[in-house]
Parts: sequence; structure tokens; C-alpha cells
Amino acid sequence: MTQPASPARPVTEKSPPADGARGPLWALVARADLRTLSLLGVLAVLIVIGGVTQPDAFLDTDNVQLILTQASVIGVVTVGMTFVIISGGIDLSVGAIVALASVWATTVATQEYGFAGILFTAVVVGLGCGLVNGLLIAYGGMVPFIATLAMLASGRGLALEITDGKTQMVTVDGVLKLGERDAYVLGVPPLVLVFAGVTLVGWLLLNRTTFGRRSVAVGGNAEAARLAGIDVRRQRLYLYLLSGLCCGIAAFLLIVLSGSGQNTNGNLYELDAIAAAIIGGTLLSGGRGTITGSVLGVLIFTTITNIFALNNLETAVQQIAKGAIIVAAVLVQRRTATT
Repeated sequence: MTQPASPARPVTEKSPPADGARGPLWALVARADLRTLSLLGVLAVLIVIGGVTQPDAFLDTDNVQLILTQASVIGVVTVGMTFVIISGGIDLSVGAIVALASVWATTVATQEYGFAGILFTAVVVGLGCGLVNGLLIAYGGMVPFIATLAMLASGRGLALEITDGKTQMVTVDGVLKLGERDAYVLGVPPLVLVFAGVTLVGWLLLNRTTFGRRSVAVGGNAEAARLAGIDVRRQRLYLYLLSGLCCGIAAFLLIVLSGSGQNTNGNLYELDAIAAAIIGGTLLSGGRGTITGSVLGVLIFTTITNIFALNNLETAVQQIAKGAIIVAAVLVQRRTATT
């Protein structure tokens, strides 16, 4: 007689991982840590360069606060962009959404409702634009590049129509005071605190919730995610809503920073946000990315711009340097993806 088959091991029992399964996991963690350390190293080198070339101006407290404040606006946009790219999408309309939200929130009619009216309008306009993008892409079947490109054009056009090409000055004291030094908390500008809060929420959302795991799954393999029970279309809609929300928040921060609303606001924000996400290790093909890396990418680009400005270098040189950094980052991504 043959021996009876041994009973199956209970599913609750945990067996030690095999070496082959453990190796890639540890390699992935080590690679992520190495990427973060590399970004911190680049940022440290830039700080040294700024301190050597312009020691009095660059290391001044006011200049450090300026760098962080400028990074806050594009940084909030980049957090939303990171989620979109992780899911395998792209959003070329973020700059136009920021412009449209900023001018809509600073019209005379809106300012009559005070601080709350400006903030509410900026956020709602951002969410509305994100909703249109999400519906066109998720349920309309449009390619993200085309849908967001159309939003870019129409958003810029509507912003120009609202302002008639003129700057809309903010007269609400509550908004203007947020940009003054008296509003700083322990020397930290309020805009930086908002950026830190958005970054923290974004990190928790990506790393500690099912929403983040679904976003990564959709970007890694949308069909596999669908077969696993994920509503891919709804998830994509949520992601573009999140991007629009971040643009609305960034528009309000920009209003505080500049004290006005202009149809030229957010110019090339889409380039800066995508570049910062790529520098931070987010794959353009989707399926991988980190909020920490994207934030470090924002700080790197903002620091470079500040150093160039202090050394009176032309804007063209800044753009060339950004382009070179983007190319280098993509090449590094391709190399690490094949190892």
C-alpha cells in the first residue's frame, strides 16, 4: 500500500522565505536606499557649490527660506504628479490648472468672500479640472497625453479670458499676511509647513494605504490589476482628482507668495514636476516611485535655480542644465531597470 499523502500545511503557518525570494527583496530595498542617499549627496554637493560661489548670499537665512518657499509651490504639484506617473499616466496640464485656479480665485467677485472664498475656489477649480481629465482618460478612453494636452490649452485660454491679460491683485489681508515674516512659525514660512503636510499625507497614502498599492499595481500591469479585482478606471479617476487637488493647493500657495493671480502662473510647471519625479526615481512607464525621491528632486532643481540666479547665469543655461539632468536620470533608470 502506498503511504497516505501528508496533510497540507495550514495557510496561517509562516515558513521562512527561500533565499531566492529574499534576495530580490533585499536588493530592491538596498537600491531604494542607495537612490535616496545619492539624491542627498547631490543636494549636499549643490549646497557646497552655492556656499563656495556665493557664501554670504547663499547661506543667508533669508535665502534658505526663499529656496524652501519656492520649492513648496512646485513641490505640492509634484506630489500629485508622482501618483499619476506611478500609475502609468502623465499630466501635462498641471501648470495650466494652477494658472486657471489662481486667476479664478482672485477675481473681484471671489475676493468678496475673503480668505475662505479664495481657498475654496482654488481647490474646487483644481478638483474640477482633475475630474475632467480623469473622466476623459478613465471612462472616455483618451490617451493621457492627449487629454491633458487639451486641458493645458483650454486652461491657459480660459485663464487669459478671465484676466484679459491683466494681473489681478489680492486685497484680502488674511491671504497677504500669510506671506509676511510675522506669520512664520519658528522661522519656517507657512507655505513650507503646507508643503511638509502635503508631503507627509502623500507618503502615507502611497506607502501605508491600499490606495497606494492599487496605484502601483495599475502602473505595473493594468490588466493584471483588473484581474485581481481592482477597478482600474475608478482608480485612474481618483489619481487625476488627486493631481487636480494638489494643483488647487499650489495655486493658493502661489497667490500667497505673489499676492496676485496671473494667467502666466504655473509656466512650465509640468516640466519641473515631471523632471523632479524622474530625478526622484519614478519610472515614466509606471509601477515604481517614491514621494521622498520626488521631494528631493524638487529641492535639487530649486537649489540649482537659486545658485544660477545668485551667480547671474542666464535662464537659457538653467534650462540646458535641467535638460541634461533629466537625460542623465532617465539613463540611470534604464540601467538600474536591467540589473
